[in-house]
Amino acid sequence: MNRYDVIVVGGGISGLMTALAIGKHGKQVLVLEERSLPGGNCNSYMVDSFQVDTGPHAITGLTHGPLRQIINEYLDYTPVFLTYGTYFVRTSKGLTNIPSNIAEFVGFDVLPRRDRIMVSQAITKALTLTSFGVDTSAQSVHDFLPGNLSTQSIEFADAICHLLTGRSMRETSVHRVLAGSNFVDDEVKEDTNHSTLTEQLTSRITRLSRLATNRVSKSQAYVRGGLKSFLNAVIYSMPKNVEIRTNQRVNKILTSDGIVVGVETDDESFTCDVVVYSGFAKQLPCMVNELPEQYISNLGRIAQSKSLTAWIGLSHEMPEFNYIGSEMWFQKHAYWAMPISNYTDGLAPKGKQLVGFTFVVDETKTIESEKRKAMDTIVEAVPRIEQFIEMEHYQIATPEKASVTINGYIAENRTPVKNLYLVGTDTDRRSMGITRAGYSVLNVLKLLKNDGYLK
Repeated sequence: MNRYDVIVVGGGISGLMTALAIGKHGKQVLVLEERSLPGGNCNSYMVDSFQVDTGPHAITGLTHGPLRQIINEYLDYTPVFLTYGTYFVRTSKGLTNIPSNIAEFVGFDVLPRRDRIMVSQAITKALTLTSFGVDTSAQSVHDFLPGNLSTQSIEFADAICHLLTGRSMRETSVHRVLAGSNFVDDEVKEDTNHSTLTEQLTSRITRLSRLATNRVSKSQAYVRGGLKSFLNAVIYSMPKNVEIRTNQRVNKILTSDGIVVGVETDDESFTCDVVVYSGFAKQLPCMVNELPEQYISNLGRIAQSKSLTAWIGLSHEMPEFNYIGSEMWFQKHAYWAMPISNYTDGLAPKGKQLVGFTFVVDETKTIESEKRKAMDTIVEAVPRIEQFIEMEHYQIATPEKASVTINGYIAENRTPVKNLYLVGTDTDRRSMGITRAGYSVLNVLKLLKNDGYLK
């Protein structure tokens, strides 16, 4: 059968969740994935008896976010989610909780006291402005922070920005940091036209109250059995009217008079009513002829960052990693790390430990030099680790298809070509990773319903 209702180009988690949902609405769906396995960055595999994920992940928004809606409405199998734990910062003195509210930040003695007071004032100002409708998405963290901070505080702020966007604090907006730190809820959209003055004030007071009560790890989890457990839950929930083909590279998305009509792979062509493209939006002009010049120019503005994850298998469990959650090292060369084997048995052999360390890649350097720098940093942060390392495994990835930067472009789910839609982490700026993909999937489903294609 070469005729389908919907063709999803790309079998990453965005494409798979989209295919699942559309299939549950009764449509005949074909997913075409160019790799040998579906899942993209939402996957796990074995390396020398250790099960590594494609980068460390924290799955967010599990209480009221997009994944909860997708799980409740479309999944037949729900993975077991384990409490995420705590965010730490590592220094030469050990681990310290990363502050999630102003009271905690004032006592955060990793940074000089004078800096903590100035930064606390800046956070209060930023949240107040945001709460009263001032757009902080175009203001850089670099320009918003006081100009006379110590080098240590600047490195800390820059590391937080790299964690949230893959870019420096000159390219990261104040709003992105507030949202990523859970001070601002990306789901809250104040409707000033229809809400009462009392409701608007209540919303603002609620936001401001987070200065005292914010909890950054709220509604976050790691999935038992590793990241592939979430992928498997999606795949196992697929109805029979969804077909997934791997090793199928799509060369062209076919159009006629501005309307999508099908796709072309290396081997054959398929016709359809709707195409949902879940690959890199930046690459769409290579696949579609009928795109306006301005749209092509906008897609070219999408900013991307690469990450390097060093998975370290340890011959013994180290007390330095005796926690659940994640840690950040911010001095000289920042990393984000998770000892994922602490969550669930089977990710590391009994008595051993698996830790993932993720770095932002300097693309002016060679990968080998970045690997050496990463390992030097890990040893500097945890000097005893060298004697316990029995496995090293490196991954290079684009963790999100668009970095949320001040001048970067985030594509719309609807394209200028009729019945051609985009889905993925380059079409929504809210949250990160799988959760960000979930927001995009729900947006596409809403458009398909509004366009009369889904009931």
